[in-house]
Amino acid sequence: MAQRRKNGARIGGVDANTAISRRNLLRAAAAVGAAAGSQVIGAPTIWAQEIKDIELRHVGVSYSVVKAIGDQASKDLGFKVTMQNLDTSAAITRFITQPQTVDIPDLEGWQTKVAVARGILQGIEVKRIKEFDNILPIFTKGEYEGKKVSRQGISPYEAMYIEKKDSTKIVEGVHDWMTFLPQVYNADSIGYRPDIVGHPVTRWKDLIDPTYKGRSAILDVPNIGIMDAALALESRGDLVYKNKGNMTRQEIDTTINALIALKKQGQFRATWTTFEQSVELMASGEVVIQSMWSPAVTAVLAKGIPCIYAPVNEQPNGKEGYRGWCNGMGLMRHLSGKKLEAAYEYLNWYYAGWQGGFVARHGYYSPVPKTAEKFMTANEYGYWYLGKPAADVIKDPYGAPIAKAGAVRDGGSFIERFTNIACWNTVMDQNQYMIQRWNEFKSA
Repeated sequence: MAQRRKNGARIGGVDANTAISRRNLLRAAAAVGAAAGSQVIGAPTIWAQEIKDIELRHVGVSYSVVKAIGDQASKDLGFKVTMQNLDTSAAITRFITQPQTVDIPDLEGWQTKVAVARGILQGIEVKRIKEFDNILPIFTKGEYEGKKVSRQGISPYEAMYIEKKDSTKIVEGVHDWMTFLPQVYNADSIGYRPDIVGHPVTRWKDLIDPTYKGRSAILDVPNIGIMDAALALESRGDLVYKNKGNMTRQEIDTTINALIALKKQGQFRATWTTFEQSVELMASGEVVIQSMWSPAVTAVLAKGIPCIYAPVNEQPNGKEGYRGWCNGMGLMRHLSGKKLEAAYEYLNWYYAGWQGGFVARHGYYSPVPKTAEKFMTANEYGYWYLGKPAADVIKDPYGAPIAKAGAVRDGGSFIERFTNIACWNTVMDQNQYMIQRWNEFKSA
């Protein structure tokens, strides 16, 4: 399949050295070697006449489970990939209560721990992932640039491995079976309107600064929102947490009581659960500073409205740091036969590079940057990954300009951002108590 270009980036499901699609490989192999059980790119052949009858249902949050990605995968692989969006809480509930309605669950590390314990996943065999050895060690070993990745919260590495295909317990160390395959991740901070705020924001405490009373907002996903609140309170000097990602009851009480006090003082204009909501709040000017996700910042910029993702890596009086997260794809336990083979084809397609190039234009990262780079221009890769000034206009995944020549990505390079992770999204030992107290904050 010949490569095409759109917005300066190559579009297609294979890398630049491959002239035919995986779908054609499947067809060719089926024609000449199906009876012999031929192998294609590390996975058993799916007979060509049966490819079109396969449908994979990929379910998860809108920033990770993207229709355009599913459409491209369907085109490249020859079977149908259906993307369905749910918010974070609804997604994990669906995986647990209706597992037969999902094929590929989109999971964060903390959701993976819940799903594994419930026995709804089957392990992903490491040797069947073509690019496994090129996955960044952040995920496979829990380290980067010779440094251990923060273990506050649940790092992807902590949720990565099980001993056997049907294990229901996550284990420490590298094993032959994975719980999920990392596919998109980022270092989150605060979004703000520089045209209204009027000065650079570099501290989490600005989220709860009285200056922005009635014009700030916080994320209403309890497991994540309480982390943003903790980062803000610690930044303000209220307390120092032993582990923000696994608070004691006393720390939960201190955090929620502070949030309730802030709410009663009128600090928060809103709480939000989807990035679309956060975009509307910021674009309208109702909110000028808030918990935010990278594609939401990109979406505001695409509307021609200034928005900055606050760099929180280095401070004059010490580090604060980003809240890290990673979404990955699991395999539901009911998958078997040709549908399971198709699922492995789909997992491997993610690391072929097209998806990595696509999500980079939202400000997200691929676990295998070297394949993503093949589907990005030098200007794009330099801007998004290396922290270089843009040599030309930077565009989002759909072609809308979001940064001018000379602009530098908020927070700098990939290394600057990911060597400054303060904590990861999490599920706490006191999770039920935390949610109970969060609901008190919501109803206050």
